[in-house]
Amino acid sequence: MITGSQCRAGRALVEVTRGKLSIRSGVDEAVIEGFERKLQKPEKEAIGILQAALESLGAVFIEENGGGIGVRLKFTQSEARRIARLESEGGIVASDRVP
Repeated sequence: MITGSQCRAGRALVEVTRGKLSIRSGVDEAVIEGFERKLQKPEKEAIGILQAALESLGAVFIEENGGGIGVRLKFTQSEARRIARLESEGGIVASDRVP
């Protein structure tokens, strides 16, 4: 489960506003702000939804591993742009899962 600080950092890394994260996740923007500012702690389900939404945008959350918790990008910006360009070219729609 991510912390409010990780949520804020992940949102900054993937360059998404609270409003856009709210739309993408279905979690109210006020709840996201309260969570990030440590004013309130949402239900575990809402935190999981926020984490999943940020991960789908390219954030990778790092659990406590002796060096502390954190967040990083899954892809570099150039890789993300290339992937977005490839995904928007059209063609056969299929699962991305690799066996």
